[in-house]
Amino acid sequence: MSGRLSNKVALVTGGSRGIGRAVALAFAREGAALIGVHYAS
Repeated sequence: MSGRLSNKVALVTGGSRGIGRAVALAFAREGAALIGVHYAS
């Protein structure tokens, strides 16, 4: 972890699977605080 996103907040939609999940995990590894949004229709 290089911490490139330390002290940053990321809003990730669709983070439960696929590309959204990969992005959320990568941001977390880089130190971002995450806000995940899940909307079930």
